[in-house]
Amino acid sequence: MIAIIDYDAGNIKSVEKALVSLGQEVVLTRERDTILAADKVILPGVGSFGDAMENLRAYGLDEVIREAVGENIPFLGICLGLQLLFEYSEESPGVEGLGILKGGIVRIPKREGLKIPHMGWNSLELINDGRLFRGLPEHPYVYFVHSYYLRAEDEGIVKAVTDYSARIHASVEKGNLFACQFHPEKSSEVGLQILKNFAAIGKEVG
Repeated sequence: MIAIIDYDAGNIKSVEKALVSLGQEVVLTRERDTILAADKVILPGVGSFGDAMENLRAYGLDEVIREAVGENIPFLGICLGLQLLFEYSEESPGVEGLGILKGGIVRIPKREGLKIPHMGWNSLELINDGRLFRGLPEHPYVYFVHSYYLRAEDEGIVKAVTDYSARIHASVEKGNLFACQFHPEKSSEVGLQILKNFAAIGKEVG
């Protein structure tokens, strides 16, 4: 069973729908025991970094997330869910992120001819043999919607990058903790393969 953390963030239903289409058993929940008993956990999200952290803390989910990651349950952050795993975001100065991974979220620099937010399809450069990307072509296209991007402190955890006014760390993996800045649930067959790869990862791996 895959638990999708429900903390009043956008885009939860589309993640649920994509997983159900793959034949996965899914539950939307903010209950600690349900999350920690799940085979896998997903933290989706669209919206403001500061508001999201406020909601996670209000529901006590910040500690539950740390517990789940600490127990090596396969965990996937999507879009804002990736950003929340890091230490801070320029979007919400003074707000601490979960700090499970080292690094921060910075604004995409303005460049003539490029619109912000970055919204649409971009190709990924796959690096460091990420397990989410097995069975995919060398430069798969995925769907992004964001104005801020990750700069991870440890580039060794970065498994995919893309270029949009900057070199964007688009996906990370550390042990059984995974995260994507893009939306696999909106990325057609490539995205479904990424979710299928995540669903196939066992707790004992990593």
